[in-house]
This record gives sequence, C-alpha cells and structure tokens, in this order.
Amino acid sequence: MDLDLDYYRTWIGREDAASELVTPELVQRFNATLDITSNHPVNGDAVAPLIHLCLAPPAAPTAELGVDGHAARGEFLPPVPLPRRMWAGGELSFERDIRVGDLVQRKSRIDDVVVKEGRSGTLCFVTVSHVLSVGDDTVVREKQNLVYRGMGDGTRTQQDAAPAESGTHTRRIAVSSPLLFRYSALTFNGHRIHYDRPYTTDEEGYPGLIVHGPLQATLLVQFAAALRKGRAPKRFDFRSHAPLFDDGDFVLHALEEGDRLKLWTARVGGPVAMAAEASW
Repeated sequence: MDLDLDYYRTWIGREDAASELVTPELVQRFNATLDITSNHPVNGDAVAPLIHLCLAPPAAPTAELGVDGHAARGEFLPPVPLPRRMWAGGELSFERDIRVGDLVQRKSRIDDVVVKEGRSGTLCFVTVSHVLSVGDDTVVREKQNLVYRGMGDGTRTQQDAAPAESGTHTRRIAVSSPLLFRYSALTFNGHRIHYDRPYTTDEEGYPGLIVHGPLQATLLVQFAAALRKGRAPKRFDFRSHAPLFDDGDFVLHALEEGDRLKLWTARVGGPVAMAAEASW
C-alpha cells in the first residue's frame, strides 16, 4: 500500500491534554483487576506503577468508533489507513510516586511518523510522547511507539521462533476473559481484539483474544518492583515481539543483570512476547 508519508508527518507536533483525579475507587478497581492485595486506599497512599495508563484516556463518543472499536483516526493520531494498530514498544521514566488524591495532568505530543517495509508488509510507526504531572511536578515521562500494519494472517504467531528461556525469577499469570475485559474497561480501551471473541477470530483471524501490551508491561513493572522489595524502577523500556492470546497461561520472567533487571513475557513453551528492562 502506498502511504502519503508527507501528509501523515504534518501531524508531528500535534498535541492533546487531559487530566483526572486519582480516586480511591479507581485505585481499588485497578488493584482488584490485577490481584494486588492492599487495604482500602486513602488519600496520600502511593499507587502501583503504570496506573497512569488508566488516567485521562481519550474518550471518543461511541458513534465515532471504527469497526475495530478504536476511535476514528485523523484528529490527534494521523489517519493511517492500515487496519491494525498495536503497541510496538515504549520508554518510561518515573520521577516520583503518583498518590491517591493527586490531580494528574497529561500532555501528549506526536513526535514522529515513519514508514518502513517489514516481512509482513508496509508498517507505519507513530511515536507519541506523554508527560504526566501533578501541579508543577512531573511524575512520569513516557514515549510510546505505535505500529500500524495490514491484516496479514492473524494465525501466524511466530511458531518458528525458539521458545523463550526461563528467567531466574518467574511468575505464572492465568489469562481469563474477565481479566482482559476489566483491563479494557480501566483504560477505556474499546479495541475489540481484547474482549470480543467472534470479531477477533472471524474478522481479524487471530486464534483468541489478545493480551494487551500495556497489561503485560504493567505486570512486568510490578514484578520488577516486587523483586526489589517494593521499590519501583526509575526507568522501564520495553518492546513487543509476538502476541499473547487467551488460549493458555503466560509467564513473567526476570534475570538480574547488575543493577538492572531483564524481563520478558512468554506463553508456556512459546517465544518471547514482550522484552523489557528495568533500572533503578
């Protein structure tokens, strides 16, 4: 497909902003979704890392959603006509804890738009930066890399890739439809591949519901923090390699490497799905 890259690059510099109060109820729902045991949150409590992905999400009217459940393109994000949009990777730095009762402000900006040719065809990468602040204090800096691609064959899940090695620390995650639905609800994510099985298998050709990239990243960050006695990392970088489906459990892996942790997710017996690094 020929893409008008010069046109899409006119979106570079486009900005968006929103804010949301971190309420005890939101934190309680987040903790319940991820089975984080804690007392009922109260104002001043530090919240788990990556809860910011649930704060101030874009809220397009239902009537303006595309067939796939995503908001129509062409406003903040460029109108790339490739049908599939996925999280390809990202970089996060954490300046300080977000706390219950904080009013978190999000400022987002399109940093870059690039087209490449991959093994599966044309790919369009859109880089988005986010700065989250409370008052005059920056709390999180994030760079997201989104990838747009063609439909291809959704049943191809890198069967030829070597199975992931096991980390020195592991945690098995049971995948369920309620987990995926609840996380979609928390992040106000209408993408149907995470909760609508007939659409996902019949229309997009995947073998099952897809585990969110942000959910995998959140679980890895919290696994890293648990391995460091509750100390959340100062920096977290990740890259998606293969999809995870709800047809079986997956495993969080971690390997000590100096003052850093190498982390990755993989279904049991499957290849690396997301690779990450956490540093303090």
